[in-house]
Parts: sequence; structure tokens; C-alpha cells
Amino acid sequence: MSDTIFHKIIRREIPADIVYEDEHLIAFRDIAPQAPVHVLFVPKTDVATLNDLKPSQADVIGRLTLAAAEYARQQGFAEDGYRVVMNCNGHGGQTVFQVHLHLVAGAPLGRFGTPR
Repeated sequence: MSDTIFHKIIRREIPADIVYEDEHLIAFRDIAPQAPVHVLFVPKTDVATLNDLKPSQADVIGRLTLAAAEYARQQGFAEDGYRVVMNCNGHGGQTVFQVHLHLVAGAPLGRFGTPR
């Protein structure tokens, strides 16, 4: 397994505010939240970017998405709405090179997609 901060969290080498975990993934609160709710869903499968996923690994993304939707339902904000984002490589905003999904919610979110 690689040695990103996310891998260290998975291995329990550094602390995190874990909100969900199963045999396939872990979810924890972002340390620099961009909204009142900002949770990262990270597969335990070692995949650096979306570009590195293979067709046989489609279940990795499916599990992340389903876990995020279930978390939104359990926390009571699914009906109000939320956003899921996956960044890929530097221009896409990826800073930790382990595939992960951001779930942001808890306040009205602006339109997405405006370049910086």
C-alpha cells in the first residue's frame, strides 16, 4: 500500500474523525472543511487517481458513491441536497494521490465549475 496521509489513516498510524468504515472503505471528516459537512470517502484499495482505475475496479467508485448517499440519508441532509466531488491530478485539484470522494453539504452550495 502507498504511503499517503489517507493510507496512514487507514492503517491507524495517524488519527482521524472516522464516521464510517467497512471492509472496502473508510470515511472521515476533512481537516479543512469547505462546507459545514465535508466528509472524505476513501477506498482501502490502493489506486492513486481515477485515471489508474481499471474496468474491473468499477465497484470501487460504486461503493464510495453508495456509502456517501447512505451517510447523507442517515445524517438527515439527503433531501436538502449535497455534492459529491472526485478530483483527478493537479489541474483537477487532487492533492492526495489516493482516489477519494468528497461529500459536502450542510448549507446551500454555489454553482460548480467556474475555473479559478
